Amino acid sequence: MSTEKSFKLDGKTIPFEDGDTIMDAALRAGEYIPHLCHNPEFTPHGSCRVCIVDVNGRQVSACTQPATENSEVINSSEQIMSQRRSLLQMLFVEGNHVCPACEKSGACQLQAVAYYTKMLSPHFTHFFPQRTVDASHPDTAIDFNRCILCELCVRASRDFDQKNIFAIDGRGIRSHLVINSPSGELGDTDFSAEDKAAHVCPVGAILPKHKGYERPIGDRLYDRKPISVVGDVAAHEFDQE
Repeated sequence: MSTEKSFKLDGKTIPFEDGDTIMDAALRAGEYIPHLCHNPEFTPHGSCRVCIVDVNGRQVSACTQPATENSEVINSSEQIMSQRRSLLQMLFVEGNHVCPACEKSGACQLQAVAYYTKMLSPHFTHFFPQRTVDASHPDTAIDFNRCILCELCVRASRDFDQKNIFAIDGRGIRSHLVINSPSGELGDTDFSAEDKAAHVCPVGAILPKHKGYERPIGDRLYDRKPISVVGDVAAHEFDQE
């Protein structure tokens, strides 16, 4: 392991250790790279592509790209930010994201990253998909309208909880979150509100029951500080308070 290696991130020197990704090194140095599917507790996945950066003229996902010595990484150019806004705009219109009516508003990473990148309009035509809400579990509800297919719940249930309760089915635009139970409902599984999978959703798709709107506007996580300061791990800790 070497602590002497470094790369440039928007002109700033970022030290890294052998085995680090660009995201690992940047977050350790206190430099924010927008992301949704990344969580430092999980193996990098690279599904959301919001963390795209330019490395020596080539675009890669920061959460999966190994850090290399003396590389030049661009994170905040207008071209990169514009592409992120487009990705976010597509996520907003592919689901039913109505922020003022969502219990996760103010603590939602999708919403917070949209503000950070100055995505203030969905731009594209809304799909308005017809999706269900699963309230079969006594402690947790799932609003499939808000799922962004980050697979954090899939990975948490499989790798941490050892339960394999969630999966992604379908391909392309037909991809969707499913529950691995005979009925396809969460209440027909051994899911627990104490599971890791219950606390990793970056949006309002997996929600604890009996706690809606407990936090007033102005006292929610990203109302106080932007996601670039608070980070994503704090969002999961906030959910468990």
